[in-house]
Amino acid sequence: MKTTKLIRYALSVAVATALAPLVQAQEATPTTGEQEATTLDAVVVSGTAKFKGLRKRDASFSISTATPEQIQEAAPTSTADLLKIVPGVWVEPSGGSTGANVFVRGMPSEGDAPFFTLQLDGSPIYPPSTLSFLENSTLFRIDDTVQRVEALRGGTSPIFSNGQPGVTVNFIQKKGDDIPEGSVRLTLGSDNLQRVDVYSGGPLKADSGWYYSVGGFYRETDGVRDAGFPSDKGGQLSATLSKRWAEGEFSLYARHTADDNVFYTAIPLTSRNNGKDISDFPGLDATTGTLLSNDFRRISLPIGPDGEMIGRDLGNGRGVEVSVFGGSLDLYGDNWTVSDRFNFLDGEAPTYALFTGGNPQTLSSYIEDNYGGVAGSGYFSNGDGAVSPDQQVLAAGWWVVEKKIKSFTNDFRLSLDLTDNNTFTVGSYYARYESHDNWHLGNNLLLTAENNARRVDIDLANGQTASRDGLVATTNFGLRGDYTGTNIALFASDEWTVNDRLRLDAGVRYETQQVDGLVLDPVTVDLDGNPDTLYDNNTSVATTPRGIDQTDNDVSWTVGANFTLNEDYSLFARANSGFKMPSFDNLRDNVTGTQEVDQYELGLKGGGDSYDMYLTAFYNEFSGLPFQAFAADGSNIVLVGDSSAYGVEFEGAVRPAGGFELAWNVTWLKANYDEFGSLTADYSGNEVVRQPEIRGRLTPSYYWPMAWGDLKIFTTYTYVGDRYSDPANGQVLPSYQTWDIGASAHVGDHWEFTLSGRNVSDEIGLTEGNARVIGNATDASGVFMGRPIEGPSYLVSAAYKW
Repeated sequence: MKTTKLIRYALSVAVATALAPLVQAQEATPTTGEQEATTLDAVVVSGTAKFKGLRKRDASFSISTATPEQIQEAAPTSTADLLKIVPGVWVEPSGGSTGANVFVRGMPSEGDAPFFTLQLDGSPIYPPSTLSFLENSTLFRIDDTVQRVEALRGGTSPIFSNGQPGVTVNFIQKKGDDIPEGSVRLTLGSDNLQRVDVYSGGPLKADSGWYYSVGGFYRETDGVRDAGFPSDKGGQLSATLSKRWAEGEFSLYARHTADDNVFYTAIPLTSRNNGKDISDFPGLDATTGTLLSNDFRRISLPIGPDGEMIGRDLGNGRGVEVSVFGGSLDLYGDNWTVSDRFNFLDGEAPTYALFTGGNPQTLSSYIEDNYGGVAGSGYFSNGDGAVSPDQQVLAAGWWVVEKKIKSFTNDFRLSLDLTDNNTFTVGSYYARYESHDNWHLGNNLLLTAENNARRVDIDLANGQTASRDGLVATTNFGLRGDYTGTNIALFASDEWTVNDRLRLDAGVRYETQQVDGLVLDPVTVDLDGNPDTLYDNNTSVATTPRGIDQTDNDVSWTVGANFTLNEDYSLFARANSGFKMPSFDNLRDNVTGTQEVDQYELGLKGGGDSYDMYLTAFYNEFSGLPFQAFAADGSNIVLVGDSSAYGVEFEGAVRPAGGFELAWNVTWLKANYDEFGSLTADYSGNEVVRQPEIRGRLTPSYYWPMAWGDLKIFTTYTYVGDRYSDPANGQVLPSYQTWDIGASAHVGDHWEFTLSGRNVSDEIGLTEGNARVIGNATDASGVFMGRPIEGPSYLVSAAYKW
């Protein structure tokens, strides 16, 4: 990205600025790694009517929280990967630092994250939770400017913010306080990871009521799957400015992210025992290998009928260059509160990636299958000589998806204390958002099926030209789209503390959405009019404009109760009905219906000096689900149907003696399609794709207070159950288990050290199969395409804090 050098320079200035208070520091508050005995008294603001928040023990919904120390211990590889600590949420981060698939409580989707909203200080970072090739976590990077994270599942989500009924994850920024604080952190990793994080915050001037914070990071790494060029390269800068007084607070924040992130897709794998046992494909390690290479990192792609070409770089991957500006205003009266949150985003979020399709085969069989039995021979496009007829090859698409996005949101609330025990809130939500798309899907390259693949060109015996620079076909789905959406919602809620034990709440929301768009649909043309050039007679270019103009409206509601059993335990119950209106891509595919979801929850919360736990049973019904996927030939598969799911979430920790703690996070889920299919296939009764029946994390740890500080060691065992890759349940994704390790230490009043290792057992765990095939995609020899988790990686960090 063009601003990466600017970020690196700005961070060097920020480091110097951050270190300046060190020479003036008289005393520092000792940092300790010891956790609170219970988290039930932690105050949360997400999902509450008044942003002032309430204690978790009083909340009638499921919400998980994480402190900066807990984030460090989880060692997430991406923003989405952090969600592994949240029960009821299943994340597939195997594509790299961005572009994750996020699934929530059996709510069905084909991928991306349609039921996941990422908030920054209570504002959605981008109002649509998912567009094709873009989900919310791609737009945000975790660094040391984050104060805490809150993850709300179901509950009051359909009423507040953007009304998204799945999971809402709120990243709350540090804003500076009366005592100046800061940190400088250096992180090194086994994948040539080099990262620096800085943070500084405090009062602008003593007793002025004004506070500041500034921070960010810069990072480079080759990644576990080394493509021969950096998998992640870039950084982020952010700052806040706040004014506080007795009757309120006003805050502003700004954040700029310029980060390139390689995107990994499926690779060849070998299976046995009906898909239960997965192993490496010859020449390609399942946990560290990748087809990506410098041989086709930068490439020129033909895109039009008159020889138009574009040059793109796989190193940019699924990165972003976005700027975010927002703020909040809170005013407090004797019996009223006014709160407003706003957020503006502008930037680019492209996808330049290699999308694999069919299984590999020998070069000779590929030529025979694709060129009518005409004989031919192959040679390396880079000049390495002839390719053996027995060489395993495959065709993979070099896809280009470019998105320029922009959005503005505003959430306004007025809360009135009608009595000492009853608060009534009315509010409004406004969102205006745009996406300007330019797609070139297809562009199939013929590649060797090996680590860091090479392009292959073909000469046919009849003299025809079958390829060019490895391209055996050009764009088969070209698209230009300009979309604009506007959402306006009015909502009201009431919170009533009946007595010391019983607390009730209810809410209702009315929302309308207007979407306008202009889509240029693809038609097939021949680039040069020569039928002998086989590589280019399948090209699509956008020519025919088609307008989109649709208005939708719907009502959501929720009702909940929290009953305190005693000082250690409380029960809650919740029912809600929410919706998800069609997005830009749904309307482009002529899927115009609104998705409806009804959810029911029953939970038990408990905590004391030696334990804390949260047990939630849930049930949801889903209707109007659109399933969309791009097949290997570029065709767009669209299905619509229903589903239902029920399950249990269980998280907590027990501290029986000394510094020992055993923490857990377990989800049991049963999710199936109902009345789901097409004229040619019926998938009713099948399991919802890619969501495991059982997923669990078990983390034993031990904490020692020392004369010089403290030390904590821990390990995490993760179990992921069987899943299916497709709605036909034809391709199984077998269960797997992994081990992670870690340690953290605080030395003196200022130093913090952490060490972590991921998947140290080098487990082959699949997150998806062939996303472009419905049904069993394994050939007779046991070969199929899938995307495994990454292999072992280690990192160590040292931080100086004050």
